[in-house]
Amino acid sequence: MIDIHCHLLPATDDGAKNWDVTLEMCRMAAADGTTHIVATPHANHEYRYDRGAHLALLNEVRARIADAGIHLALTLGCDFHFSFENIEDAIAHPDRYVIGDTRYMLIELSDFSIYHVEHSIFKLRSAGLEPILTHPERNLELLKKPELVRNYVDAGALVQLTANSLTGFWGKPSQKMCESLLHQGLVHFLASDAHGLKGRPPLLSPARTAAARIIGDAAATRLVEDNPAAILANQPLPQ
Repeated sequence: MIDIHCHLLPATDDGAKNWDVTLEMCRMAAADGTTHIVATPHANHEYRYDRGAHLALLNEVRARIADAGIHLALTLGCDFHFSFENIEDAIAHPDRYVIGDTRYMLIELSDFSIYHVEHSIFKLRSAGLEPILTHPERNLELLKKPELVRNYVDAGALVQLTANSLTGFWGKPSQKMCESLLHQGLVHFLASDAHGLKGRPPLLSPARTAAARIIGDAAATRLVEDNPAAILANQPLPQ
């Protein structure tokens, strides 16, 4: 499995607090069957995103997990906060926030405003970027208006659910929204959005099993294997 959203870089944002947590997150993910993780530090008003520094740190993570005998591939991405200033910077610097060397980037909507989202999706795509909307089922505004997710998909966005939203960690409303989006065919990825070892761990297999009960095993596999592999290769999603 491939996890495209994980906060495993140590002491970088509100994810892994130190190297011990980072290494244990990697060990836990590998034991769960994950073979590749995209490290996605925040880019928002609280955490500055420094691509060069994050890449250097990711290389150190690679070295340390190799020394620890943990077999896991790592790529740098970003948990990109959806704001006017950030959008303009991404358009001006389209390689800064993407997953690896691809055109795909994670987009986290504000909990307080979901206006002009379709227009911003169009602007990003016009700049050659492919936005992936993260955890709509945890957005306070979208929980009130889940029908908007279809509008965003129609505008060209892809959709990533948080794995443990589907298994109930974030509450029944989020879980039910996950199930509805899966039934509607509006989900393209499951990812952990892990921030540590407890509560938000780097586990995908329970959600994959839950998704398989709703949409079948082959479709669930696409969410954690085929579709993530396609974006890492900078390819369109398989049909």
